[in-house]
Amino acid sequence: MDTQARPKVVGIDVSKDSLAGCHMRDGKTQHLETENNKTGFKQLIKCCGADSLYVMEATGIYYLQLAYYLVEQGARVVVVNPVIIRRYIQMHLGKGKSDRKDAQWIMRYGQQSEVKQWQPEERVIVECRQLEQVIEQLIKQKIMVTNSLEALQGQPVTSGLAVKSLKQTLKMLERQVRRMEDELVASLEKAFSKEMKLLSSIPGIGRKTAAMLLLFAGGFKDMNNYRQLIAKAGLSPREYTSGTSIRGKVRITKMGGGLIRGKLFMCSFSAKKSNAACKALYDRLVAKGKNGKLALIAVCNKLLKQAFAIVKSGTPYQADFANIMAARA
Repeated sequence: MDTQARPKVVGIDVSKDSLAGCHMRDGKTQHLETENNKTGFKQLIKCCGADSLYVMEATGIYYLQLAYYLVEQGARVVVVNPVIIRRYIQMHLGKGKSDRKDAQWIMRYGQQSEVKQWQPEERVIVECRQLEQVIEQLIKQKIMVTNSLEALQGQPVTSGLAVKSLKQTLKMLERQVRRMEDELVASLEKAFSKEMKLLSSIPGIGRKTAAMLLLFAGGFKDMNNYRQLIAKAGLSPREYTSGTSIRGKVRITKMGGGLIRGKLFMCSFSAKKSNAACKALYDRLVAKGKNGKLALIAVCNKLLKQAFAIVKSGTPYQADFANIMAARA
């Protein structure tokens, strides 16, 4: 977005129940506090106008209703990763913390930085993200029930009714997970049939992982290169070194993308055998003395590179995929 043509910037600190806004009027800083609901949204628009640029952090789900409302009113919206705002404040040696101060820092960031306008995701993506979140919660419940069942059965005296109840609960959770996973995959196959077929053509990636990957990448529409995808998945290498004396281990960032990392890691076991490029990479790293886990993480990265190039090129997986990668790099 062109900073010279940028309208008035409104910084908003979003919390569950309230909004703290900050903007400039006649060269003076103005603050506004409203409720995080439709009444507060209307008050915000009335005060700052629909022609302003509204900048806010991606704070859980609490910013979404406001962002959707502002877009519906024709306003321009920017949603920023909270880590970026935190680092911006640290870089400017900001001290103290309050909703008002945070809103002012967010406004300053919007005034001084190149920002990208936010647009709501497609309805199917939003609905499938909700399914994914519920699936994740159900899986956590399954683990808890499984652990409780194992602990109960390990006791010298057990209640038959207690064991039966836990087993029934476990079966119910398993049915729910299967049903919701099937619905998620079917919805994405209907909306993104071409992309699903392309991703499923990669050896090591099945239908469920293809769906999770497509959902994670938001249909790949806002991905400009594979490095963005790797960074979003938290698989970028992070090296800790200083001068010649400190040589730390190379680790991944693990910032976000925990669910897709787990899926990709499971896929890497199959990919290192069936996927030509992944097998060559894994074998080469192991031959150099790298440990197996590090080699598998490299395979995860390779799978993401392949996924990006395949979706963007519209070409299904080929054994000589390196040529396609070179052309897309």
